[in-house]
Amino acid sequence: MPPLTLRIRIQLALFAVIALIFAAAMAFGYIRLPAMFGIGRYQVTVELPRTAGVYPGGNVTYRGAEVGRIKGVHLTETGVAAVLSLKSGTAIPADLDAQVHSQSAVGEQYIALLPRRDSAPLKNGDVISVDRTRVPPDLDSVLDSLNTGLDAIPHDDLKTVVDESYVAFGGLGPDLSRLVTAGGRLAAGARQNLDPLVNLIDQSQPILEAQNDSQTAVGVWTTHLSTISQQLQANDAAVAELLVQGGPAVEEVRLLLERIRPTVPILAANMVSVAQVMLTYQPGLEQLLVLLPQSAAVAQAIVLANRDTQQPYRGAYLSLNLSLNQPPPCTTGYLPAQQQRAAALEDYPDRPPGYLYCRVPQDSPLGVRGVRNLPCVNRPGKRAPTVAMCDSNENYVPLNDGYNWKGDPNATISGQGVPQPALAGAEYDPATGAYIGPDGHRYTRTDVAEGAVPPKDWQSMLLPGS
Repeated sequence: MPPLTLRIRIQLALFAVIALIFAAAMAFGYIRLPAMFGIGRYQVTVELPRTAGVYPGGNVTYRGAEVGRIKGVHLTETGVAAVLSLKSGTAIPADLDAQVHSQSAVGEQYIALLPRRDSAPLKNGDVISVDRTRVPPDLDSVLDSLNTGLDAIPHDDLKTVVDESYVAFGGLGPDLSRLVTAGGRLAAGARQNLDPLVNLIDQSQPILEAQNDSQTAVGVWTTHLSTISQQLQANDAAVAELLVQGGPAVEEVRLLLERIRPTVPILAANMVSVAQVMLTYQPGLEQLLVLLPQSAAVAQAIVLANRDTQQPYRGAYLSLNLSLNQPPPCTTGYLPAQQQRAAALEDYPDRPPGYLYCRVPQDSPLGVRGVRNLPCVNRPGKRAPTVAMCDSNENYVPLNDGYNWKGDPNATISGQGVPQPALAGAEYDPATGAYIGPDGHRYTRTDVAEGAVPPKDWQSMLLPGS
């Protein structure tokens, strides 16, 4: 035997390397030798009501991608169990459905795993129960049912249906194509958002139950909507005119809003304040509206006071009894007399700080309708002069028992003591009527000087001295 040359040895070595590469590719790529020994795999059992054509070696898909093989199929007491060998590198939610599908018209069934929602992944030994699986109907039964259904249809009527269908859909090929394409896009979008859609379907039950419970209200609403539609139909001309004139009217409203825009915030703020006051005093407003008719009736009855009497004039009784100082005016809580302004002055200085009101006891007959007796809306049974006092636990306290007080009107608020009233006096010059006041300024009263002319009329008694 001739010796092997170097060239032949190199060729044999290259052939051996190529053969090993192809053998490894066959073992790992096609035969999947590691998977045969369970390397990188885990097993899950799917319970089926019947085989439905699945076979060992069939594909297993998840979201359309292959994730494993059917390792074996065997009978159980209640049906069939298919053992799946799945790749460990793909996380598949445990909350899913398993469905048997046909890859082609001649068979080649495979199992598709369809997740319901995000959950913990499947693990080795898990079982997908039969209530979460679905198998296609038996093809023979389907063909028998189809044949029976076709035999039940009269041939003449079927021909009429086909002819009418041709008339109905004739020339609509492009539209049907667009419809099918849009349906495919819709299905693809739904597939990409499968988890939100599943959650929407699962969580729609309370909404549907609420609709079922509100069927009476929905029926009433439908009836009212039908009435409105009939009214719109009956007034079609008026509605058309409204639509024609509506545009210019809306434009006028817009221009009006543009003109009043600078004052709208101020008006809205004032309306908010008024609304808050009305909301606070709602019980009082309700009582006012209740008493208003009776008050109007009493006012109308006044003009009939001497009806059916011997009085020559009919109307309200007239009395000249002025009842002066009955009761006397309240001076407690106001500024002392030397700080009070004359009524003849027309300027408007700032009001004095604090609260000025009649500070006598609440049961005093002086000024019974004064601010001290305002009822507290939020505190029934309590009366106070301010809202802050109504909302607090503070009670109204009169000044100096409520009589002859000429000091600080806010003494109880500022914490000042209650001084005893003192009589102030000043000497004046009888010849000129001049005197020095408590504030150190010089004043003159001509009406007390020698030779003073007495007042000519009673109106001069109401005017301040010169």
